[in-house]
Amino acid sequence: MRLETPRLVLREYTEDDSAAVLAYQSDVRYLRYYPWEGRTLDDAQRFVQQFIDWQAESPRRRFQLAVLLCKSGVLIGSCGVRRKPDDDTEADIGFELSPEHWGRGYATEAATAMADFAFRELGVRRLSSWCIAENVASARVLEKLGMSLEGRLPAAEHFKGRNWDTLLYGMTRDRWESAVVR
Repeated sequence: MRLETPRLVLREYTEDDSAAVLAYQSDVRYLRYYPWEGRTLDDAQRFVQQFIDWQAESPRRRFQLAVLLCKSGVLIGSCGVRRKPDDDTEADIGFELSPEHWGRGYATEAATAMADFAFRELGVRRLSSWCIAENVASARVLEKLGMSLEGRLPAAEHFKGRNWDTLLYGMTRDRWESAVVR
């Protein structure tokens, strides 16, 4: 599977992607909102292998793609949708980017392509997502995508010795289709 946007290519993961994943997942800015203190090559290889394994699902329910810059082919992150185990019409969407590429609209561009795939190709009727409440940039991407804030869960996550509130977002296919001519 492959999706293209004006600046990005979203493609299936390969085993060769582990080093690039490790490079951005080792950045302290990336690690801020994750439970890990650091990452190893073994961690990155397991991360990538999980997504390679998903490619063999039948029927396929989870689509996690590597995000690359069109011009250079450099892997800068990941974006995906995962249909709910008990309901093909609902899916979660998620994304992560190398901190070196934050603030340039890449996350919104990748998530828009993935949401369009979920609604048009997979036929989902609803997308949902969540983020750590303090991760304002991720919340902003979800809002730019057209998702609405549906709730705040106090202390929903606990890592790095503290509680973290999470924000829940959602969007229906009808809202997606009426928001912008796509």
